[in-house]
Amino acid sequence: MRVRISLIVMLMSMLAVAPVSNAIDTGQAFDDPELQARYEKIIAEVRCLKCQNQTIKDSNAFLAGDLRREIRRMLDEGLSDEEIAEFLVTRYGEFALYRPRLTGKTLVLWLAPVLLLLGGATVLWRVISRRMAMPLDDDSLEGG
Repeated sequence: MRVRISLIVMLMSMLAVAPVSNAIDTGQAFDDPELQARYEKIIAEVRCLKCQNQTIKDSNAFLAGDLRREIRRMLDEGLSDEEIAEFLVTRYGEFALYRPRLTGKTLVLWLAPVLLLLGGATVLWRVISRRMAMPLDDDSLEGG
């Protein structure tokens, strides 16, 4: 029994502190640190179209690797971040970007959180104001 518990504790501690053993982006870094920073920023904002809940920076899917190579090529050619984003949207749609651009199609995505917060605040304000206007019972004043 003690051996089993020891094995479980050892396994759990190894899983908790285990570093990622294999690098996802194996491409050589850019010589220019500014270009490397742009590359890192772009791949952190592009959605893996296969995984859908990961960026291409975090995904080891073949499609993500292909997109990383394509973005690296475009940066080498001197394209701007906006031109790269436009290429991705043209080819894969707004879904490819984690932060879609503000357009007529994506307006709901940008306004929905604000509208939901305003609606929730309005409901909360009404509930509180109605409760404050309610008369107190005589029993509650006597403490019993």
